[in-house]
Amino acid sequence: MSAGRRLLPVAAVGLTLLGGGALVAAALVPPPAAAPAASATASVRPTAPPRAVPTAAADGTVASGTSADRDADADRDEMGTGLAGAGVPVPERADADWVARTAEAVGLPPRVLAAYAGAALAVADTHPTCGLGWNTLAAIGEVESAHGTLQGGTVGADGRVEPRVVGVALDGSPGVAAIRDTDGGALDGDTTWDRAVGPMQFLPSTWADAAQDGDLDGTADVDDLDDAALAAAVYLCDAGGDLTDPNGWIAAVTAYNPSADYNARVAGAAERLATLPPPTP
Repeated sequence: MSAGRRLLPVAAVGLTLLGGGALVAAALVPPPAAAPAASATASVRPTAPPRAVPTAAADGTVASGTSADRDADADRDEMGTGLAGAGVPVPERADADWVARTAEAVGLPPRVLAAYAGAALAVADTHPTCGLGWNTLAAIGEVESAHGTLQGGTVGADGRVEPRVVGVALDGSPGVAAIRDTDGGALDGDTTWDRAVGPMQFLPSTWADAAQDGDLDGTADVDDLDDAALAAAVYLCDAGGDLTDPNGWIAAVTAYNPSADYNARVAGAAERLATLPPPTP
């Protein structure tokens, strides 16, 4: 991966924004030399939601979205903002009954879980050897922004987080990387320094490369959990390869943020979600 594809998770204990970024120079945040203290074995166990039943067309064939959806998706593929052959919006991919039951069991809003589960199902199609579980995405979302609720945010029915989650200026202050503005403030509103943005905390330079249109609305929106979760899913699969292998899982999360503490916190959250009792049918 290019050095420009950097993510900036919220790495402070207590979910406070410190501005330490992923894939920053090793001199700033050295990567861990070994696996984190928390075992990744249960964390990498992919938790796979059942897929939503495809809609049957009037002629009896099974449709994957409307023809307009597929045409729009093809246009977005050409622009590099949608996964090839996606067809079905991220929040509609997982079975709705499973989402409702599991959301209650794990204490997540159903709309939030639908984004994580749908993104995991999407990369299961495009990266079939990845094995990313929704629980890993949810764990990252928890550590990054408390699922979009940091700074008083809420996730709307359309998946957008309002007010926006915007990190501190990466101005080289103690504990903070120094990253000069890369986008003229277009994404983060800061024309001097870069800031992490959105529920999955992307840097502007990373989003420029990694952006996805998860909900197929024609826009890759860093503040939209569907789009951000799908972008994070693709990023993790590209970085770690086989995430059912503990080494691959650790490599993926380390690419997201090389802090050993961050890796351990994500591992702990993912393991907790993976080992909760299954929802009652």
